[in-house]
Parts: sequence; structure tokens; C-alpha cells
Amino acid sequence: MAAQLSIDSVPVLAKPEAAARCASASTVADPPGVAGAGAELSSDVFGALINLSGRRRFTSQRVVLYAVLASLGHEGAEATARATLAQLREAHTTLMEGKGSLPGVFSGQLHDAYFGTLQGDRNIRAFISLAERTLDAIAGSGLGAPVLLDQLVHSATPLLSVLNGLTLVYEEQAKRHAQLRRRQLHEVTARLGIISHQARQLAFNAQVAAARAGEQGRDFGAVAASMTEVTAALAILVQEASGRSL
Repeated sequence: MAAQLSIDSVPVLAKPEAAARCASASTVADPPGVAGAGAELSSDVFGALINLSGRRRFTSQRVVLYAVLASLGHEGAEATARATLAQLREAHTTLMEGKGSLPGVFSGQLHDAYFGTLQGDRNIRAFISLAERTLDAIAGSGLGAPVLLDQLVHSATPLLSVLNGLTLVYEEQAKRHAQLRRRQLHEVTARLGIISHQARQLAFNAQVAAARAGEQGRDFGAVAASMTEVTAALAILVQEASGRSL
């Protein structure tokens, strides 16, 4: 391979510990101007986002591997490297801009990871551009191919740290989203419990009033008895829901 390059010739990437600072935010609120703001988030959506972010780690390393194999003349290696690079580009574009049910950059923490602390977007795009130029040089037997390949190989490990950091942010956002949903469910079931208790009191008072009315209150008493059964069933459902929300 060509003369060794210093790491200074490779695009500077953020340190991996910066991911912890990106992931430590307390909400997943959508700041003004962030792509995907207001998108419907669910556990399935977060699972898809985490998988897609993880795929970028795998594909970036695979691009480097097949670029090296292509430089050694392995048949089909260049085509595989280009196809894998296309997968990396598509995954990154989807995570940045959104696609279908998947939002783009939907929170301030992700925005900071992509454009601030980790500089994820800049580093990923720089890697994709370098990989394209490297593959073009290999395919054309360009004199710069060894130098570009050396840069690509040197950039793989620091890029992996950035991609790991980005995936960590998605995982932390998913965890906080789940915690928020549990709190919301707990609040709803608590309010339902209050309503259920009030309804039981009303049903009991209605039965007492019907009993005092004697024959004239018999029909009303039957309705009150049915209401008591309904409120009892509601109370059981509230208890079960409260247990699940803990």
C-alpha cells in the first residue's frame, strides 16, 4: 500500500465519550426547526430507528473491507462496496430527513449529535465522499488510489466511534420515551381511579335513594344496581392498568 499517512490527514471525528453528553438530555421534545418535529413516536418506530442507526456501523466497516479487496483485484468486490455504500447513504438520509413512518432528526439531542457535539452528519458524509472517490480511483487504476484507500482505512475506526455514539443517543431517546409513556399511563389510570371511586359512591347513593322510595323507586334501583356492577368492573380494570404502569 502507499506511504503511511498521519491521522491528521483523516477528517477529525468527535470523541466517543461525547455521546454520553448528547444522550443525557431529559426530554424528547421537538425544538423549532428540527426535521420530523411532531412525528408519531412509538416503541416500533424507535426500534426501527435504532436498527437503522446500527446498520450504518456495519455497512461502513463493510465498505472499507470490500474497498481493500477491490484494490487487491478480487472479482465483484468493487460492486459489493458500491452497493454497501448506497445502503449506508440511504440509511443516513432516512435518519436525517425521515421516510414513511420514520421521523428525521426529531429532537434537540439528536440535532446536537448530528450537527454539534459529535458532528455526525459531517463525518458520515465525509466518509461517504471519501469512499466514492476511493472506489472511483480503484476502478480507474488512478495513481491516487493507494493514498485514498489509506485515508479510508484510517477513517474507519474513528467513524465507528461516532456511529456508536449516535446509536447510543437513539437508544437513550427510546428509553426516555418509554419512561414518559409509563408516567402518562400512570397519570391516566390515577385519574380513572378517582372517577371510578366517585362513580361507585354515586351508584351507592342511588341505591339508597331507590330503597327509600319504596315501590316507586324499584326501576331506579335496578338501574343503580347495574351501575354498581359496571363501576366495580371499572375499578378492577383500573387496578390492573395501575399494576402495568408501575
